[in-house]
Amino acid sequence: MSGQVFTVERRVRFADVDAAGIVFFPRYFEMLNGVVEDWFADALGVSFGELHLQRHSSVPTAAIEARFAAPSRLEDDLRFSLTVTKLGGASCGLRHRIECGDELRFEATQTIVHVGASLKPEPWPQPLRERIAPFVESPR
Repeated sequence: MSGQVFTVERRVRFADVDAAGIVFFPRYFEMLNGVVEDWFADALGVSFGELHLQRHSSVPTAAIEARFAAPSRLEDDLRFSLTVTKLGGASCGLRHRIECGDELRFEATQTIVHVGASLKPEPWPQPLRERIAPFVESPR
């Protein structure tokens, strides 16, 4: 796998865990949404505020598949990694990995779709497509 990798670090908070003290599984999906939002703002140069409020576009999730490899606990420091598996006309395949130290905790593949105000798929604007392209994984 080559291509740029976007990474973010985040500590597991009290609000993320269940009564057993481990991350409640839906929280991972909220965390992934935060990673995508950070990727757009920090790496692609388009905040969700700009995307939604000024451009009247959005990037809803069309599909997601996840694997829970090991539990994460309160105050674990997690590293989130994002790469692009495929860049289509209006879609984008993402690969997520969450690790704590050297241990894999969670991984997922996600498909997001660029949509306009009509909520119908629209091609990625060329400047945004050019910023996404360096994150595309090379074939193995």
